[in-house]
Amino acid sequence: MGRVSGGPGAYDPVAALLARAHRLGADPRNTNYAGGNASAKGVATDPVTGGDVELMWVKGSGGDLGTLTAAGLAVLRLDRLRALTGTYPGVGREDEMVGAFDYCLHGRGGAAPSIDTAMHALVGAPHVDHLHPDSGIALACAADGEELTRRCFGERVAWVPWRRPGFQLGLDIAAVYEAHPEAIGVVLGGHGITAWGADSDECERNALEIIRTAERFLAEQGRPEPFGPLVEGYGPLPEAERRARAAALAPAVRGLASADRPQVGHFTDSDAVLDFLAREAHPRLAALGTSCPDHFLRTKVRPLVLDLPPDAPLDEAVARLGELHAAYREDYRAYYERHAAPDSPPMRGADPAIVLVPGVGMFSFGKDKQTARVAGEFYVNAVNVMRGAEAVSSYAPIPEAEKFRIEYWELEEAKLRRMPPPKPLAARVALVTGAGSGIGRAIALRLAAEGACVVVADRDAAGAEAVAAELGGPDRAVAAVVDVTDEEQIAAAFRAAALAYGGVDLVVNNAGISVSKPLAETTAADWDTQHAIMARGSFLVSREAARVLAAQGMGGDIVYIASKNGVFAGPNNIAYGAAKADQAHQVRLLAAELGELGVRVNGINPDGVVRGSGIFAGGWGAKRAAVYGVPEEKLGEFYAQRTLLKREVLPEHVANAVFALTAGELSHTTGLHIPVDAGVAAAFLR
Repeated sequence: MGRVSGGPGAYDPVAALLARAHRLGADPRNTNYAGGNASAKGVATDPVTGGDVELMWVKGSGGDLGTLTAAGLAVLRLDRLRALTGTYPGVGREDEMVGAFDYCLHGRGGAAPSIDTAMHALVGAPHVDHLHPDSGIALACAADGEELTRRCFGERVAWVPWRRPGFQLGLDIAAVYEAHPEAIGVVLGGHGITAWGADSDECERNALEIIRTAERFLAEQGRPEPFGPLVEGYGPLPEAERRARAAALAPAVRGLASADRPQVGHFTDSDAVLDFLAREAHPRLAALGTSCPDHFLRTKVRPLVLDLPPDAPLDEAVARLGELHAAYREDYRAYYERHAAPDSPPMRGADPAIVLVPGVGMFSFGKDKQTARVAGEFYVNAVNVMRGAEAVSSYAPIPEAEKFRIEYWELEEAKLRRMPPPKPLAARVALVTGAGSGIGRAIALRLAAEGACVVVADRDAAGAEAVAAELGGPDRAVAAVVDVTDEEQIAAAFRAAALAYGGVDLVVNNAGISVSKPLAETTAADWDTQHAIMARGSFLVSREAARVLAAQGMGGDIVYIASKNGVFAGPNNIAYGAAKADQAHQVRLLAAELGELGVRVNGINPDGVVRGSGIFAGGWGAKRAAVYGVPEEKLGEFYAQRTLLKREVLPEHVANAVFALTAGELSHTTGLHIPVDAGVAAAFLR
């Protein structure tokens, strides 16, 4: 065994383990996100006795191999782990062993040990990898997987029949390791592969040998068209038409998938998915459900599959999806009731996590964008597994009762209970206009910080992209180029939101400009430009938002960033003030109209937001400073001094008000205007 501490150039098993994990986890052919685990055994100095102690470092519960750090490793004493074999109470009580791992930790122990800890500890090899490659699972889930494993690997890889992950599976694999010294690993029926080696490099080579050998075997021995012939009319639509169809369907599909609790969506139209849905066997195989335990924990036991061709009328497809969703919920409840024991966790929800639409693609859902995206990735893994198994045999995943034991495993339930509570705007999707700078950027930052996915809409592409990147990239935010005077650009932004996140829940009308001139100097063009962007633009954005919100059926919020100037009559401000008054009354009109959809419409009336404001930086500040006879750099202070609170208003204060309106505490409030002006008595609402 290697030693953790040592002189320069000394072999460090932990460093070798992390490097190996990163290489293996970086290639999706080797394992899925957060799937599998890797370990290393070595010698360290016991700080209590000063003597040597044999330790094992293994990926902790919930970690990801590709991004694993030392902090994500569980660190345990081998002598105590192996002593557990003497007190193991048997398969009927093996879940108790996970709690026993806590008594084997070295020091503080690092990350929480996973259920697979025994697999690594009980196998005698210094390094062990457990992975979920599509090629390995294809053999593991084939009807004659044991014979195929022998044909593929000979004596080099052994077969272990399906057993739920746990202590007994670790004992089973350890027995194979002892009985078959020529073996480099095993195929685990219905599950994945495990490989081992005397050092980290050998372990990695052996794992990759199993994966690549299985890939070659499936390619060389498999029959063509394992999913059967193409079904006429079920082929993929052309890309532009396919994306448009997906965007049109997405809000309705998201609404169905959110019947029990709000979900964020993800859309995939990869070749693997489209080919699967175009083939004769896809209804039969989809009904069999996914395979590897990691798969159906993310994808649920089986997907919902639309049974119409892609050229069916849109309203017919939406209606049929509603019928299939009702049947899915009934079937899922029956599945739960067939297998639930008195001590089973309660049913977590009966909505599908995967919805398949032939010729269009796959919608996947989760509590956030990453969860939804990963669920989709896992179903692509499942499609690859089905293809491989059907190519050389027939797809035969583990029985439904075993799937239930995994999905409603108390250990998985405990993992869910350890997760932090969701943020106030979790699972909500926001679209903010004018979000590339100033107040819009501050709103986008606040909504994202509170858990929302954000569509950063702005006519400045570079600004929108920069803010989206600042928010964390595609799992948190996407940019959309939108001139709010252009109906098609607005519609395209909402289509982008539908494809990125499934739809929209929260729309902020923030985009604006300002024209500050006396009446005699205000041209008709000034008036038209001001109203086109703020009055007409807000109307167009709200109209498109209402269409999406109605299709989702999940309620929602529309917030107008209006102004104190919509109430207070100041000099030299006719175009801007009138446009803001138009926006203010749109709030009332839409609150009255959209309430029956559960959509709340409210407004915010800021004043004097100078610092950080795109409008003030664009020349408005100089003009307003001239009106009031103060230096431009003193304008913010001037505005503050005329307020009751004598405080300057910043973009963040407007963002705070948007959050207050939409985070749930004001769930029964609509048609309201909130002043964010530090107190301007002349603008008090009457």
